[in-house]
Amino acid sequence: MNDTNDINDTTVSAETRARIIPIKLDTGTAYGRPATSYKKNLTEVGAGTPMGELLRRYWHPVGLAADANDTPRKVRVLGEDLILFRDKSGRPGLVHPNCAHRGASLYYGKVEENGIRCCYHGWLFDVEGHCMEQPCEPEGGRARGKVRQPWYPVEELYGMVWAYLGPPDKKPVLPRYECLEVLEEGEFLEADDNSIGGGGPPIIPCNWLQHYENLVDPFHVVILHSTFSGTQFVEQMALMPEVTWDVAAQSVRTVSLRKLADGKTLRRISEAGLPTLRVIPSPRIGRYGMVESLGWVLPIDDHSFRIYTVGRVHAVGDLVKVRSRLNGKLWEDLTEEEHRQFPGDYEAQVSQGAIAAHSEEHLASTDRGIVMLRRLLQKQLDALTEGKDPAGVSFDTATPPVHFSAGNFLGN
Repeated sequence: MNDTNDINDTTVSAETRARIIPIKLDTGTAYGRPATSYKKNLTEVGAGTPMGELLRRYWHPVGLAADANDTPRKVRVLGEDLILFRDKSGRPGLVHPNCAHRGASLYYGKVEENGIRCCYHGWLFDVEGHCMEQPCEPEGGRARGKVRQPWYPVEELYGMVWAYLGPPDKKPVLPRYECLEVLEEGEFLEADDNSIGGGGPPIIPCNWLQHYENLVDPFHVVILHSTFSGTQFVEQMALMPEVTWDVAAQSVRTVSLRKLADGKTLRRISEAGLPTLRVIPSPRIGRYGMVESLGWVLPIDDHSFRIYTVGRVHAVGDLVKVRSRLNGKLWEDLTEEEHRQFPGDYEAQVSQGAIAAHSEEHLASTDRGIVMLRRLLQKQLDALTEGKDPAGVSFDTATPPVHFSAGNFLGN
């Protein structure tokens, strides 16, 4: 028997059937939501990936100078596990962890005058991977010259150890930076590995791009850092700025203008520099002029990063004094409820997921800087595909220090 309430009944007209149930219902629920995706070419940093190969054309900090000592240290950089050490003649070294003999980890090795010795059979490798001794072999290893432990070039600068993980024939000069070279009387450089600016612990469990893009987003300062979780910096930063962006030689610049109560204008310039630089003036506006510090966002792997920072200071510990406080506490001292109630950069970025779902974004006019930064990165990826060198690398030792225009400036 037919039931006129059955929409499959052939006696019900198409018009009636359409009124009973639409062909497609747009209810806005999450039911049937397609799988999310992310921009792999910008986020994945392993060897052989587009971004991984781009980042391997630059130098990256892999530790503080003090981290390279006679105790082997595990480091993870761009998805690679490595061992950092300093031989007893003072040379830093960065090698693959598994001994070229039979694979025992050099983490358990012994650092000596001329290198690191494997705990298993005593093979000794210098800081460039040359096998110096094979003590169990006749004559100390007649063929030892044919064995080389995989290694990477390292240099020291600004109190940090830097590594180049790219093709040897494309190794650039380790760059210097003007804002760290020009010191005023009483200033000296201080290096820090606690991810200053990351808003959380030293190792932050999400993709590096989530933090890097944050550098060109001045509007979150007004909401997240000034009104939502209380005044984390200074009251001037709570003012809604007039913002413009532009692309410099090797960065995306953000220029924010704030009209102050005394009639003056705070002009704040920040930059996201290639390859991973944080060129961010102090949000506490303690002094005016060029940026006081630089930070390097080091991708540990696809799902974590840390930040190394070097700044001009007048006293030991000045760098860490800029760390944000939420509800009057440092991040690590907050309870879980306080983290929920007073979120900062860490909560906002890590909560996007291990890698943000770019397919779900709805970018708006205030996200123009993010679009520009992604295009700048893509331009470098395209350059590599075309056999060109990316921006910001130089092979000339006479290259002058890199200049950034970032800073806090006060005017009428």
